[in-house]
Amino acid sequence: MSRLFHAQRAMRRKRQAALQRGVVAILDVGTYKTACLVLRFEENTPQGEGVGHMAGQSNFRVIGATTTRSRGIRHGEVDAMPETERAIRTAVQGAQKMANVRVDHVIACFSGGRPTSWPLAGEVMLESGPCGVHDVARVLSSIDTPDIGPGREVLHAQPVNFGIDHRTTLRDPRGQTGEMLRADMHLLSVDAHAIENLLTCIHRCDLELAGLASAPYAAATSALVEDEKELGAACIDMGAGTTGISIFMRKHMVFADTIPFGGANVTSDISQGLRIPTGTAEMIKTRYGGVVATGMDDRELIALEADTGDWHHDRRSVTRTELIGIIRPRVEEILEDARARLDAAGFGDLPSQRIVLTGGASQIPGLDGLAARILGNQVRLGRPLRVHGLPEAAKGPAFAACVGLCMQGAEPQDEFWDFDATSERTSGRSLRRAVRWFKDNW
Repeated sequence: MSRLFHAQRAMRRKRQAALQRGVVAILDVGTYKTACLVLRFEENTPQGEGVGHMAGQSNFRVIGATTTRSRGIRHGEVDAMPETERAIRTAVQGAQKMANVRVDHVIACFSGGRPTSWPLAGEVMLESGPCGVHDVARVLSSIDTPDIGPGREVLHAQPVNFGIDHRTTLRDPRGQTGEMLRADMHLLSVDAHAIENLLTCIHRCDLELAGLASAPYAAATSALVEDEKELGAACIDMGAGTTGISIFMRKHMVFADTIPFGGANVTSDISQGLRIPTGTAEMIKTRYGGVVATGMDDRELIALEADTGDWHHDRRSVTRTELIGIIRPRVEEILEDARARLDAAGFGDLPSQRIVLTGGASQIPGLDGLAARILGNQVRLGRPLRVHGLPEAAKGPAFAACVGLCMQGAEPQDEFWDFDATSERTSGRSLRRAVRWFKDNW
């Protein structure tokens, strides 16, 4: 665990150094769009109407925002490096121009890499007196790193629970007395090549990486409210190339996964089913799409505008019912896959089974009703928290990961990694340990 300990500390200190400069960029590299926000950290950030309390605590203001069409990204991973580099450079330069500052450090997130969750545990005897930072460092060092497999890297490794003797649900054990100190950790591993390719593109743009996070974690950070994070909830981030799944409990992420399908697959189905260009299919999906047909939809005709030179082909039309018949099967497939992965993770054992949908693809009309029938009754559509200075165009569900990355960068939940490690296992995709913590405390 020592190598992991020092790696997490190095990333945390690099982020702290970037934040001390006062300006840092947030970069969300998605399949459909690449978004960049420039943050300025201030002494006192005023809270206006509708601004969440987390935004006030994080003490930053958005001073630049730009979105560009992603190029070279497929299923949340780099597919063509030169095109991805140009998209990142375009987004960052646009945000810098709007903010009228130059940024050297970015905090990035991505949705690919086939994430795998590992619940881990460790315990040590307290030497003498109350629990101190040295004891916390010892218990974290005692956790055995699992065999995550070749070609895999650790993206997140966060302590999610501490216990001393019979007390099993301590947020912070420092200063408390006892004999045995225990720690539970959630570790998230991803494919190493997914990280390396993204880092190469960022470095080619003359930028330094100050932090890296998974998109499902970032999206849930901004879309879930405090009670949902505390009592247990799942966030399904429906993007263009992937659908991210994350489960939070007691304000910590305890599970994450991704499905390699999203809104781009719906667009592809429309394009192939109606034999129209992808751009036209995206426009029709955005303007007329839905998943629930009504009697009126049989009479609503949608013109399939094209420019092929064929008079009959260019003047075709379909009803909205036919369009919904193409969209709904793919959306059902994504939601059913998400349901299967939540069940495999043990989400059904949680007392609170609230599910929040966010992401650009979650804006399809009628999706909340369809999701309630497939995922359960406690489903709502989530929007990101309001942060100071965020443009109106960036306040929709499509920017949940971007806003969440702002919160994660400004208020990282990894302060335990700032302790000095000393030289002193279970794996799987289950929430049984997390459920036990919850039942012991509630």
